[in-house]
Amino acid sequence: MSRILQAFTKAKASGRVALIPYLTAGDPSADLTVELAGLLQDSGADVIELGVPFSDPLADGAINQRSAARALAKGMSLSGVLQVASRIRRTRALPILLFTYFNPVLRMGLTEFAGRARDAGVDGVLATDLPVEEGDDYRQALNDSGMEAIFLAAPTTGEARMHAIGNASGTFVYYVSRTGVTGEQTSLSGEARGKVMTLQRLTGKKVAVGFGISRREHVEEVAGYADGVVIGSALMKVVEETGEKPLPGRLEQRFRELLPRVWSH
Repeated sequence: MSRILQAFTKAKASGRVALIPYLTAGDPSADLTVELAGLLQDSGADVIELGVPFSDPLADGAINQRSAARALAKGMSLSGVLQVASRIRRTRALPILLFTYFNPVLRMGLTEFAGRARDAGVDGVLATDLPVEEGDDYRQALNDSGMEAIFLAAPTTGEARMHAIGNASGTFVYYVSRTGVTGEQTSLSGEARGKVMTLQRLTGKKVAVGFGISRREHVEEVAGYADGVVIGSALMKVVEETGEKPLPGRLEQRFRELLPRVWSH
């Protein structure tokens, strides 16, 4: 059983969804990214989503775009992100999922990337802008290295394509809660529940919901029908607004604020 599947299974046995917080690697520094990943695990995270900063992050809202720009300005690269993952893996057993655009992977080369990611202790990769129809070689390279490919499904995804996404994905499918980009929002789409349940039924895979999860009630709502919840911009906003020294404590506080009180860690 893969580390990702183990994490989802353990969360379900505890009566909750798998918690998947997102961090842009290198923002505000590589050292702090490593520290924050460990802190989030200690606060209840089941999987860490490690963002690879990219110069043209089309799927990201303003908060994560600025985060990527700050990380790039400090010299972070795909190679640097793999080094961060390796440092996390030295002391932590939680699954590491890379959240990336396909261009950095393509530039490194599929075979080299897959080998280096495996050696760094990465468990899965989500290439946000790679359509499932064009992902066979990428998915094979990951699978050959013992990693999972994770693909996105959106509110506009039809049932036939849901099948293809489910067949190509590893433990879970990442469901985008709305059309558009990442970022905090006041409420979730009313059709998310039905779409997630359809994905679960058609694919037989776990489904994690992301994009816009920024309130405790969002987590509680998603926990009623999904298998996992991804929290990104709400955390990176704290990174943006907080100085480096008080950041670990403030980020831990914000993460815990988002979790239903009935969940103990």
